[in-house]
Amino acid sequence: MMFLLRVAFWLTIVIILLPSGSQQVKPGPNIDTAGAVSAASAAVADMRQFCARQPDACSVGSQAAVAFGYKAQAGAKMFYEFLSDTLAPAETGTITPASAKKTDPGFKSQHTLLPVDIAPAWRGPIPRPDPRAKRST
Repeated sequence: MMFLLRVAFWLTIVIILLPSGSQQVKPGPNIDTAGAVSAASAAVADMRQFCARQPDACSVGSQAAVAFGYKAQAGAKMFYEFLSDTLAPAETGTITPASAKKTDPGFKSQHTLLPVDIAPAWRGPIPRPDPRAKRST
């Protein structure tokens, strides 16, 4: 039941924010904020008593909401699998041991490293031996 209320709330917000297009809205009675809030609270209070007045309709509605949830979950799973199959690369690029790379005749290098990547890191100059140090012979 709460799911249906949340969906109705967000759909109402989306519909309110949509532009009305070229249709002209006829002027109606002016409703202030307090009047709108009191009308909304009366509607919510009436909805809370709906299951007490119509228990059969409420149970059928909850079953329909559960069935809708299962269908939405299955649809989301199908959509995810479709995207995974469509957008996934053909090869996953798994890492193989070095011994398998040497023995596999079909292994080809991808040559993706740049010369900067291959060059060894700078280590500084090699220290010279101190000529003043005593030599032991």
